[in-house]
Parts: sequence; C-alpha cells; structure tokens
Amino acid sequence: MTSQQKADFKKKIKREALKLGVNKIGFANVERWSEFAEIAEEFYPQNIWSWSRTVISLAVQIFPPMIETTPSVVYSELYNTTNRFLDEAAYRLANFLNREGFRAHFFPRDCYGDISVLVKKPEAAFSHVIAAYYAGLGTIGMNHTLLTPEFGPRVRLVSVITDAEITPDPMLSGELCIKCGMCVKNCPMKAFTPQKGSIIADMDKHKCARYHAQLKGEFRYPCGVCTAVCPVGEDKKKYGKNSVTPQGAEHCRNFGSKNAVENT
Repeated sequence: MTSQQKADFKKKIKREALKLGVNKIGFANVERWSEFAEIAEEFYPQNIWSWSRTVISLAVQIFPPMIETTPSVVYSELYNTTNRFLDEAAYRLANFLNREGFRAHFFPRDCYGDISVLVKKPEAAFSHVIAAYYAGLGTIGMNHTLLTPEFGPRVRLVSVITDAEITPDPMLSGELCIKCGMCVKNCPMKAFTPQKGSIIADMDKHKCARYHAQLKGEFRYPCGVCTAVCPVGEDKKKYGKNSVTPQGAEHCRNFGSKNAVENT
C-alpha cells in the first residue's frame, strides 16, 4: 500500500473500533518490543506468531463510582461485563481485518485461565499493559498499570495482533505517574515497594494473586484498590476525588457478596 492508502486504512480501522464502543485505540509495530527489550523475549508478539507486524491496543473505561466500592459485587460485575465487552470488540475488529484480507486475531483480555493459576505462577501469556504503552495509549505507573490521560489507570485492555503493516502511533512523552504513592499506601496486601531510580515499584505478585483468590471465593473479585485511589486522569475531575460516599461504598460491600465490610 502507498503511504496514503496506509493512512486511509488506519482511519478505517479506527472508525470500526470506535463504532464498537471502545474509548481508546492505538497502534504499535512489533519492533518496539525488541527496541525497548523491557520484557522476556518469549512474550514478544513476533516470537509467538512470526507473521505479526502490528499490535492494535483497545481500551475501555472503568467507571469510578463502581470501582470505588471495591471489594464488592458491584465492581465485580463491572469487571466481568467489561471483559466480555472487550473480547467481543476485539473479535469483531479482528474479523474486520480478516475480511480486508489480513491475518488477525485477538489476544484475550486477561490471558490466564483462573486466578488460581496466578497464585502459583503470576505471569499471564501476554502483557496488554506493555502493548498499550507501546501503542501510545499511556505510560506505566508505580502500581504496574497503564495510566491514561483520560482515565488514569481505570481502563481495561485487549490487543489485536495482525500482519497488516500499519503506521505506529507515537508513544507518550513524559510520565503520567506523579509518584504520590497512593497506590502503595492503600494496597490491602502492601504488595508494592518503591524503588530508587524507578517510577515502577517492586511488586510481590504472589501476595497480590493470593488476595485476589480470596476475593474470588467471596464473590467480590478483583481488588482494584490501587487503581481506584490513583488521582491521575480527567475522570477524577469529572466525578470528583471520591465519587461515592463512604456510606455508599460500605453499603455496596455489605450486600451481594460474602463477608461484610468490617471483615475486609
């Protein structure tokens, strides 16, 4: 394709994605994985599927009034609904690319079978956070999540991998993380330890996974506290620092799942 054809096709993909209801879309060429070499090579998309040329990252918003009730069935239902929505949107976009003559598939939003798997081996099959970072959707914060200008870390992600050569989007310059430490201070399991010379904290992934396994048994999985308290994002300006009152959050935690708020 000519440069103009590539630009037109990229716009067409964006239109398709936005029609599906996603909030953000970005494009990364697979060379960025080897260029930055920040994760093990076995997780590079081109080392999983040799024909990979572009990773398309899709993001949808997590609504502050729901995640602020965590741990609760309210946030759990949002999380589950968002997962289904993401997988379907990614499937439809991959299907569109196949109809256009390209190889494409989506990598499921979680990339692990069950939280019990992560308790033993806390590594998913693919990092949507890294893909979204390379696709210019945001930067990585202290709590290992993707921070976006619009929603801070309150997004869910999925990736579409294709052999279509699409012009990559520029990565964000500068860091969105303000190093306030709210994620570290509020983590129920104290899983984060700040590191000198690095924005990203050291994380005890086993401890985090064990807590999530506990919450799943109580039907109020996942945790999400570190993303709920993060002040980064335009959504915090829209909803306010705390969009649900303490009484409202307590109410949601007390009904619909096991364990009352006093036991959290």
